[in-house]
Amino acid sequence: MTNKIEITLAKLGIKLPDAPAPAANYVPFVHVGDLVYVSGQVSQDTKGFIVGKLGETMSTEEGAAAARTCAMALLAQVKAACNGDLSRLVRVVKLSGFVNSTQDFTEQPKVINGASDFLAQALGEAGKHARAAVSAPSLPMGVAVEIEGIFQVK
Repeated sequence: MTNKIEITLAKLGIKLPDAPAPAANYVPFVHVGDLVYVSGQVSQDTKGFIVGKLGETMSTEEGAAAARTCAMALLAQVKAACNGDLSRLVRVVKLSGFVNSTQDFTEQPKVINGASDFLAQALGEAGKHARAAVSAPSLPMGVAVEIEGIFQVK
C-alpha cells in the first residue's frame, strides 16, 4: 500500500528495511490505545551491525549516520505494528537515544540528530518529537547507537 509517507521515502531514495526481529526475550513493539511503543532499534545496515565508540573509533558524523539507520528501523516497526499501513502514523511522540561513547564525549545530541533529522525530512511536521540523547559506556553487540520510540497512530 503506497501512501504519502512511502511516496516521500521513495523520493528520498529510501526503502525501509524489514522490521528487525528481537534479539532477546522481548517484543519489538507494544500497541496501547493510539500509541505504539517501539523497542530499542540498534544501528545496522545491509552489511550488519554498525559498531564503534563515539569519541574513540567513530566521528560524530558517522554516529549520526548510524542513528539514521535506527530511525529507519523504528519506522519499519511502526509499519509492522500497523499491518503494513504506514499511513496510520499520526506523529512521532518521543525518541530516547543511547550513544556508545567515551566518558568525555559530549556530542550525543548531534549524533541522535541523525535520527531526528531523518524523521523530520520523511514525515514533515509529524516527525518532530520530544527527545533524550544520552551516553552509554557500551551497547549490545558493540553497536554505536540504539534508539527507542513512541509513536501515535490512528
